[in-house]
Amino acid sequence: MTNLAFLIPIALLMGAAGLAAFFWAMRSGQYEDMDGAAARILIDEEDTEQ
Repeated sequence: MTNLAFLIPIALLMGAAGLAAFFWAMRSGQYEDMDGAAARILIDEEDTEQ
């Protein structure tokens, strides 16, 4: 029973930290252009430096 007294607050703190990291990523624009990043890998850029 004493294990739950430690594990539940730790789990709540980790969940709150994950939620805060998600909101920080949303606010800083990490998820702005999801389609552009997916299409960028298909663009064949030639190396101009020789």
